[in-house]
Amino acid sequence: MWLSAQNPIWKRNVKMKRMHISLTTTDVEKSKTFYSALFGAEPTMDRDGYVQWMLDDPRVNFVIEEGCGEPGLSHLGVQAEDEAELEHQFAQVAKAGGPIWNQGETQCCFAESKKNWTRDPDGINWETFHTHKRTGDYGDHVDLSQVEAEEPKYSCC
Repeated sequence: MWLSAQNPIWKRNVKMKRMHISLTTTDVEKSKTFYSALFGAEPTMDRDGYVQWMLDDPRVNFVIEEGCGEPGLSHLGVQAEDEAELEHQFAQVAKAGGPIWNQGETQCCFAESKKNWTRDPDGINWETFHTHKRTGDYGDHVDLSQVEAEEPKYSCC
């Protein structure tokens, strides 16, 4: 079937997951300027050492932050829009066959969320989460490079 304006996939109000990309930066202000120009959009959240763009084109939750390990990719993820979508995505994580760490309810990155984590065959950390509400407090922080495979200590990105 050809994609067309009549196809429901093109409707703007359809709920769908959002890709999450989190990068660690050495200079959040310089990176904020760069990514704002790259995306053609100002951040939707700009807090001390943490900047987020919730973009619809492409549909991504893009974050840069300081102090989350070595500069570069911190982790990738899938952000669910509701609890049903989250449970479906948790099932997809289980099917992927990697190790799973159910973090459950947590507060980090200026949000209260329910989440789990996995690691792909090449060691890239993946977060699956649904954010319930925004907070004024960053919350817990863990450097993902320090997480041990046998005893994960995830409390945030």
